[in-house]
Amino acid sequence: MQSWIIAKNKKESDNELLINKYKESLNRWDTSFDEFIAKQTEYNEHIESLFNLYEKCDKEAIKNYFNLILDKTCHPLFKKSRQLIYDQNSNILIINVELPIINEFPQIKERNYIKSRINYKEKLFSEKELNKIYENSIYQFILSVIHIIAINDFKSFLHSINVNGWVNSLNKAMGKYEIKFVCSILVKIAEFNEINLRLIEPKECFRNLKGISSSNLIEVTPIKPIMNISVNDARFIEAINLADNINEDTNLACMDWEDFEYLIRELFEKEFAVNGGEVKVTRASKDGGVDAIAFDKDPIKGGKIVIQAKRYTNVVGVSAVRDLYGTILNEGANKGILVTTSNFGGDSYNFAKDKPITLMNGSELLYMLEKHGYKAKIDIAEAKKEIEKNIKKTSW
Repeated sequence: MQSWIIAKNKKESDNELLINKYKESLNRWDTSFDEFIAKQTEYNEHIESLFNLYEKCDKEAIKNYFNLILDKTCHPLFKKSRQLIYDQNSNILIINVELPIINEFPQIKERNYIKSRINYKEKLFSEKELNKIYENSIYQFILSVIHIIAINDFKSFLHSINVNGWVNSLNKAMGKYEIKFVCSILVKIAEFNEINLRLIEPKECFRNLKGISSSNLIEVTPIKPIMNISVNDARFIEAINLADNINEDTNLACMDWEDFEYLIRELFEKEFAVNGGEVKVTRASKDGGVDAIAFDKDPIKGGKIVIQAKRYTNVVGVSAVRDLYGTILNEGANKGILVTTSNFGGDSYNFAKDKPITLMNGSELLYMLEKHGYKAKIDIAEAKKEIEKNIKKTSW
């Protein structure tokens, strides 16, 4: 009887451990399920929002729609870097797309197994054969991009498509890689739809459609694209240069909020100028919105970048970061940057970590200023005293 009781107690103890493990696993599953549902809901709401904007002929939603179409295309070259811009005035979709270099193409023509040697014998493409394959593939790819866009333009938003192909090529004289456009084509969709793609010769078709390209794509001779990114926006206003007027005694936390926005615009203009980018300041809003928009023309990491400036003396809450993310989606931007004179809380960093958002606090801002040859300070305590002084004056 005693041994039975001991065995019973042990079994009950084991069962209790198993039940506790089950509860822990269930709790973990419930948590992960809730996180999955939250992400799924956020994604679905985002897609629904994009669809509603697309139905309303919103230019950024149209651009995002065609970008998603290309993302889903089962072709290895469609996974290359690209940038899309929709010109609503002319109904032209501009696509800057990365092309492979010839070294990325397979070099082996045949591989035969030699039984007597228990080895493989490889036969490589000749230079002439490889050049022909490469050139033919590039023209096929450019025409494929146009075809995919044309057949998915169900709402007939587009009149024409402009595709600009570029490569990241090694400049052997300088020993560094450079981005060079090597082909460009602008074609009306109605004209393109008349072509029987099954029977064409890609290069001849490209030429017949008035496409321009290097005489020899392998040599990577740069050409000027037929069209490129437009940076016109009715919200843009004339910028004011303030950086030269600041010094180590300038407290950024005390600056006029509008002057602070101009300073941030000027600072990022210097940062993006390396790649030929531009930064435009928008009309004063004070409550957020878009303070500046950068157009980085680097086809790899560039595009449209929304910049918001927060001259704060308190920690920036997560709501400001959420607002920035909403602005990124509404603007169809590639990225958002939130700059402040203060700092960000943990919730802000957690929200931003898996999104195209960069948070720049006060110390990082001072470092960036110093990088471009400017000195200033951020004294939050001094700024708060100044604010209190101004409040008392107003009250009096």
